[in-house]
Amino acid sequence: MRTIPNSEAKALILAPLGRDAQIAGSLLSEAGIPSKTVKDFVAFCGCMEENIAFAVLTEEAVRSADLRPLSAWIQSQPSWSDFPFIILTHRGGGPEQNPSAGRLSDILGNVSFIERPFHATTFLSVARSALRGRRRQYEARIRIEALDEGERRLQTALDAGHLGAWELDLSTLELVTSATCRSIFGRSSVDAFTYDDLVAAIHPDDLEEMQAAVRATIESGADYAIEYRTIWPDGSLHWAEVRAQLYRDRSGKAIKLIGVSSDATARISWEVEQRQLNEILEERVAERTEELHKAHAAVMAEVAQRERAESQLLQAQKMEAIGQLTGGVAHDFNNLLMAVLGNLELLRKHTDGDAKATRLIDGAFQGARRGASLTQRLLAFARRQDLRVDTVDLGRLVSEMVELLKRSVGAGIAIETSISESFDPVLADPNQLELALLNLVVNARDAMPDGGTIRIVLSEMTLATQEGDLAPGRYGVLSVIDDGYGMDEHTLQKAVEPFFSKKELGKGTGLGLSMIHGLALQLHGALRLRSAPGQGTAAELWIPVSHERLATVEQEDTPRQEQRAQSLRVLLVDDDFLIAMSSVDMLADLGHEVVMAHSGKEALAHLKGSGRFDLMITDYSMPEMTGGELAKAARTLFPGLPILIASGYAELQPGIDFDIARLGKPYTQQQLATEIDRILKV
Repeated sequence: MRTIPNSEAKALILAPLGRDAQIAGSLLSEAGIPSKTVKDFVAFCGCMEENIAFAVLTEEAVRSADLRPLSAWIQSQPSWSDFPFIILTHRGGGPEQNPSAGRLSDILGNVSFIERPFHATTFLSVARSALRGRRRQYEARIRIEALDEGERRLQTALDAGHLGAWELDLSTLELVTSATCRSIFGRSSVDAFTYDDLVAAIHPDDLEEMQAAVRATIESGADYAIEYRTIWPDGSLHWAEVRAQLYRDRSGKAIKLIGVSSDATARISWEVEQRQLNEILEERVAERTEELHKAHAAVMAEVAQRERAESQLLQAQKMEAIGQLTGGVAHDFNNLLMAVLGNLELLRKHTDGDAKATRLIDGAFQGARRGASLTQRLLAFARRQDLRVDTVDLGRLVSEMVELLKRSVGAGIAIETSISESFDPVLADPNQLELALLNLVVNARDAMPDGGTIRIVLSEMTLATQEGDLAPGRYGVLSVIDDGYGMDEHTLQKAVEPFFSKKELGKGTGLGLSMIHGLALQLHGALRLRSAPGQGTAAELWIPVSHERLATVEQEDTPRQEQRAQSLRVLLVDDDFLIAMSSVDMLADLGHEVVMAHSGKEALAHLKGSGRFDLMITDYSMPEMTGGELAKAARTLFPGLPILIASGYAELQPGIDFDIARLGKPYTQQQLATEIDRILKV
């Protein structure tokens, strides 16, 4: 964009007589304003260029000159330009003292008079004012050109989009429209189109909606956007799409709406046609579907069965992925528990009647066994194993879990239990039931971040009629009640959906209540939730009562009282040194000779070079060669070799096509001895 840079702005001087030109040029030079002096009026007119900021002339230089060329140049200036002149005169610039000054003012326009002899300060002040004024004129030109360019671009965009511009003054309701806008309402470019004309052109059924939209925009300031039908002067029906924004004055008062309109007739007609076609198509599809349904009902069943199979497959794949993720963790955890249990069991034999030491060891032993049980439940959930339903004494189950539950919720939460004296057993999977109770208690704890009380209540209920998923009959009801923040109705409805959780990221999977709900349905029971914001939550697990006798409770493993009379030569293989040493100690304590190997390759070397072994015990999950692969290689060398595979996984990977005894980790010395006896008796 053009302007007058400081280095190029010049003053043009015409003072042919005396020393006025020399004095003016010197003063301007000292002020940092370049100047150019010309000898006559013809040269002056020829130098009127863009980089001339102002002109300095003496009155006598223009008195007898033909001013018509200069007047024509002044008249041809653009609207932003008002070229400044400084006239040096002997009689001032007033009409009384100098009548000719008025003539110069009429011709030149922007004139400042300086009476001679002039003071340097006065001259420079007038010169700087003229320079500043000229610079402001050029700045105005830049803004005008930018506005002109913006208007051209806007008009181009409006024309390209077939958009009509309009503006409505809210105080006078004066409507200004472009030719394109008027054409959208069926008017020509020369037709008048007032706000009343606009209102009259809107279809009566759409007028109220349009006026309501205008009021809403004025009140809220939101953008105005609407589509309505219009009736043209020829009676034809059309659609207009109108958008606008509200403009306010400095006080915030709404003053006008400025917007655009477009003809939406073709688009809306196409949309209406498409909707009609879709409706016709949907009707035909529905009719055809009904015909197919009536004609091919073993087909619809097959489709439904296929959908169920696909859903089950997706669920199985999802749970398989979870199982793969948890399998490695469970394996490592079981290995750690294996070392703990093995060493505790051996240590218990050397307490020499110390009651306190025995009590501490027994406590640690029970905690480790419970940790192993939790790991097995995790694997059971991830692999979706079938429930092992049996008769369960709910009262005994809760009583045995109280200490674990108290440790799980921490010191700030109190746990109270209420168990009926007469309580029949229920039909359930005890391990899954324990996991469900633990989940409910942990949920109750999380609902009371500032502490509180969790009540576990056991009761028996009888239903005379069907209630939802519950058939008539007797039920044991396990209730977990908290006084936490509770749930609203929306959250309560979604609480049992898989992966739904209101907890912070990383503090919940959303699977707890979903798993319990699924467990209840599998047991032909139900999970019922009652809650309200600020009133806590009650979770009730309804389980059918069993009419069978209670299952015999398995006793805890007791230390082996007698060792085998026969000492065996055993090859023990485990890549974990800690686990290997624990197992070696248990075998040695049973009176066996043990050779230890830490890989499948090392074990094969022992088999080939260390003589015959009576038994090989190997871990399953090992690098380079698994226990299954080692078992195959060992059976190739010694077909009759008894082999026992120990693993922390819930199940072994496929690929072993012959019978191999398996011992789950973590195992006790008693379990190890029992399994060895069983293998050697086969």
